Amino acid sequence: MTSFYTDEELAEVGFTSLGRNVKLSRRTAIYGAGRISIGDNSRIDDFCVLSAGDDGISIGRHVHVAAMCLLFGRAKITLDDFSGLSGRVSVYSSSDDYSGQFMTNPTVPDELTGVESHAVRIGKHVIVGAGSVILPGAVCNDGCAVGALSLVKGVLAENFLHSGTPARPIRERRTEMFDLEKKLLSHE
Repeated sequence: MTSFYTDEELAEVGFTSLGRNVKLSRRTAIYGAGRISIGDNSRIDDFCVLSAGDDGISIGRHVHVAAMCLLFGRAKITLDDFSGLSGRVSVYSSSDDYSGQFMTNPTVPDELTGVESHAVRIGKHVIVGAGSVILPGAVCNDGCAVGALSLVKGVLAENFLHSGTPARPIRERRTEMFDLEKKLLSHE
């Protein structure tokens, strides 16, 4: 038995849509499969959690989600084509209110909590470094890179390397990957 589900097993999970040549670890926890789509040639490694809220999770083509990543929340989480999450990246589209005005945690009825949910988008050719945390409402625009152990909130500039807590632009990133994408896709 391999560490990845077979195509037949993947078809039985009940994803919204499933591309060709998807590699999904048998050790991935999947919640709300009917609200998750995964594109062609994408790979999700061991010990990840995909927990789709009402708006779902959309994973594009040629996306890599490394070991121990978490995608969680009520609002939409989008990982566009050719994006990648390094190990232990956490992506949240929902967050409790920490002010003390509300109760917290999922054992409490919704009307007593102040959970806020906002869509998260990881753009094309975005790479997120190990241990980073992406907060609700974050947008990592196309071509940006996020350094390891960064905290991402708000909108990150296209084609820039960002790092820190909170993540700030450090320097421009080269963009040859967009040309290489065209070359790869012309051969598929």
